[in-house]
Amino acid sequence: MKTKKTKKSLIQQSRNIVLIFLSLASLMIVSALVELSQSKEELYQLMETQAHALLEALLTASKNSLLTNQYLENLAEKRLMNNGKLLRRLYNTGNISDEILEQISKDNNIFRINIFNKKGQKIFSSHQQEHFGLPEKNSPQKILQPLFTGATDTLIIGLKQARFEKGFRYAVAVATKDNGAIVLNIDAKQILDFKRHIGFGALLRTVVSDNPGIIYSALQDTLNILAASGNVKVLEAIPQSHFLKRSLEDSLFLTRTVEFDTLEVFEAVHPFAIKSETIGLLRVGLSMDPIQEINQRIFRRLILITIILVVIGSFMFTFIFTRQRFNLLQKQYEVVETYSGNIISNVSDVIIVYDQIDGIKIFNTAAENLFNITKNKVLGNSLQDFLTKTGCNIILKSPSTLQQFSCKIDNQKKFLLVSRSRFSDSEENEIIILVIRDLTEQKRLEEQMQREQRLTAMGELASGVAHEIRNPLNTIGTIVQQLDKDFEPDKDTDEYHELAGLVQGEVKRINETIQDFLRFARPEPIQPESFQIQPFLEGVKKQYHYMLKERDINLYVKSNWHGEVYWDNRQIRQVFLNIIQNAIDAIDKNGNIQLSVEQINSNEIEINFTDDGPGMPVNIRSNIFNLYFTTKAQGTGIGLSIVQRIIYEHGGIITVESEPNKGTTFIIRLPIQFNKIP
Repeated sequence: MKTKKTKKSLIQQSRNIVLIFLSLASLMIVSALVELSQSKEELYQLMETQAHALLEALLTASKNSLLTNQYLENLAEKRLMNNGKLLRRLYNTGNISDEILEQISKDNNIFRINIFNKKGQKIFSSHQQEHFGLPEKNSPQKILQPLFTGATDTLIIGLKQARFEKGFRYAVAVATKDNGAIVLNIDAKQILDFKRHIGFGALLRTVVSDNPGIIYSALQDTLNILAASGNVKVLEAIPQSHFLKRSLEDSLFLTRTVEFDTLEVFEAVHPFAIKSETIGLLRVGLSMDPIQEINQRIFRRLILITIILVVIGSFMFTFIFTRQRFNLLQKQYEVVETYSGNIISNVSDVIIVYDQIDGIKIFNTAAENLFNITKNKVLGNSLQDFLTKTGCNIILKSPSTLQQFSCKIDNQKKFLLVSRSRFSDSEENEIIILVIRDLTEQKRLEEQMQREQRLTAMGELASGVAHEIRNPLNTIGTIVQQLDKDFEPDKDTDEYHELAGLVQGEVKRINETIQDFLRFARPEPIQPESFQIQPFLEGVKKQYHYMLKERDINLYVKSNWHGEVYWDNRQIRQVFLNIIQNAIDAIDKNGNIQLSVEQINSNEIEINFTDDGPGMPVNIRSNIFNLYFTTKAQGTGIGLSIVQRIIYEHGGIITVESEPNKGTTFIIRLPIQFNKIP
């Protein structure tokens, strides 16, 4: 009886142990499955964040690519339209011929110029007809119909197929006074090559090819796939998908898992807009392999943990499961951190992340290049202190989240586009994210282009005015001189001769002004020669030795480059002397001028003229290169205009930095070897 009770007791104990163990095992397995579900959810959230960052980067890069394409076409359109308007004036005045068209075509690198009458018949051309009997791909009568009917006087044809040959052209047309048409076109191969290698489609292909984790990327509107990469042939149409329509109509960033070519992918979509106009959806499909591998690994480990639970009990099971879970999450975190870190580190824009506890946390490669400092010296420091040291603390003072700033970094003025955003983490710590784009070179090129346009316009004006005034002025001078010699009035003889002399003097003065016009409008051709830069600088310094000594002004020459240049010695000397003379006039007495030469790259040097004079306000600084603008009582206002033209003819760039009471710096960038501008 006792034995039966003991047996029952043992069985009961065994049952209890088994039940406890199974309960513990079940509890641990259920907990593990819950953790698996949570881990998957966290992984999806991480992938969503990663996909969002990737889409934002793609959107920014894509917009820049499309705007660059548009900029190239605008440049081509402006150049062709300016030549077209010139040809229209020649045609309307009857001064046109095939020879003139041929010469203008060569001088301005225009592929072809044709002039049609209002019936669509070609009457003038810059090239002889080379194609006979070939079918034409487009008809001038149809394309130019708005000009023939008088509906418009200019027509931007844009990219079109060549009429008889292979390839494409970029064309514009202007109407003549008799409703004819002047058509100008250039070879569009360069524009198309740019679009092919640097355009939006190339960008998508590069992103997919460089990132194995990206299955595909595509830009899609409601009708078609506009651009795609990753062997995309067919995608779900937007009108047929509630998910895609919702993203497009509500301008939302959305994600989902979807099947693509027998693969399950994590897809993220975002509306793509240019200048407030929505073009379509940008879609990116990310590989689900990391999640699937992690899921498989977790299931294998769950089986292993279950076996260990059976063998060594609930305590060891708990320990191993916790350890395995920790390792899994750590690896997952390292994968995500590495992937996100690579994206942040390699973007072209500066990214700085700061929080109040840890200081600067992220300082990418672009930031190191802009501020010329390694991230090891910055991480953990205060953002306010760092920006104050670099002279850019104005970034944090602006109330706007997106704004352009200018500040000096390493004594170089930089134009920056800054996007600032703030958010709080789970512990309510405020985190600041700065995304900075360096616009300095873009600003410099824009300013140079504007100056070149003004330079060309002023040259044309000077040439026209000189031509129209000089001949009648010489006639007036001759007549006054002859009257003064041959005519003697009955009274007030002295006054008569005095007035005649005054007229002759004024005629002479105007002639000198016209001569200055012509010097600017028709500059002397550049006659380059090779010479060493160091003796040239010493010669310039000696030329001003006595004037500088007399005014107690110091001229320091600092050349960190002693090579040989190929320039027009006389014209470049004129540039140096003009700028130094302006600095002397600005300082007057007791001051310093520094002339420095630095090599920027293998083909270019930078020359700085810095004085500690009174400086210039913005309204004067922005006009100093304009013809006949001067602040000197005895100045002509033509010196800096000629300086600018000489630098431009040498293929260089001249800029000025100046502030009141802070002196002035003229910065000249010149190629070491002069190459004639085509």
